Amino acid sequence: MFGYVRPSVARLTEEDKARFGGVYCGLCRVLGERYGQAARFILNYDFTFLAILLWPDGAEGERLRRGCIAHPIGKRAYYPGNEALELAADESVILAWWQLRDALEDPGEGKAKYRAASLALKTAYRRARERRPDFDRITREKLEDLRRLERERCPSLDRPADAFAAILAAAAEEVSDPVKRRVLEQLLYHLGRWVYLVDAADDLAEDFTSGSYNPLICRFSLKSGELTGEARESLVISLDHSIRLMEAAYELWNFGEWSSIICTVLYEGLFLVGRAVLEGTFQASDMNFRIAGRNKEQL
Repeated sequence: MFGYVRPSVARLTEEDKARFGGVYCGLCRVLGERYGQAARFILNYDFTFLAILLWPDGAEGERLRRGCIAHPIGKRAYYPGNEALELAADESVILAWWQLRDALEDPGEGKAKYRAASLALKTAYRRARERRPDFDRITREKLEDLRRLERERCPSLDRPADAFAAILAAAAEEVSDPVKRRVLEQLLYHLGRWVYLVDAADDLAEDFTSGSYNPLICRFSLKSGELTGEARESLVISLDHSIRLMEAAYELWNFGEWSSIICTVLYEGLFLVGRAVLEGTFQASDMNFRIAGRNKEQL
């Protein structure tokens, strides 16, 4: 995925920072254990958040400490593998693989890096596909739908966003509790919609220059790689609506010790990341990026 789903660090207690970091490092280790060292490069905050949402109820577990090749000074605390971390790892590999294959079909040059990454993930993808065949099928089908809409230069925001949102919603299908499964389906669907539209805004200038499909360009008939005031206002309303629906779904389930972290994502973090993207200050590749601020009402 893309790395947009982050908590508002300014709102987290020290213990919550340690919990979030423990899940992030735990997911990194599970990726390495299940799929090899190359798979650890697809680690991001989005699937860390997914693991938190899927965490077994009442089973936080003890954090362990071990050395880390990426942080050679001192030991890093992490949660050992469990069903949530394994599911997040498997599905992140599948989604990364199909996004790489999709990128190879895009027009233009500069595909060597995608070919190299696909080759590095090929064995990992085959293992993940065997473990999560339903998620693999849905991901493949929905990205094919998205590709078709791109070829048609679809002017709708909802139709391509729906195709991507359905992929994230499918991540909840293996949750055993039917009520929690329904809650997560709704929350993840609208999170997927939000991620797709934020990513479109983040890629707007590049897509306009290259002539690649971007739903914002088609929907608002943009004449440059920037949103007009009216287009920006319309997009903000749409993004905010998705966040409100995530919040409504979240309120239907007790997430226990993870509630405060989830709240900082839904009630502030997403607003602040969206604002940073629209202002051109967000650095998706910088895992040290920190979001701070107090006003969640305005992007």
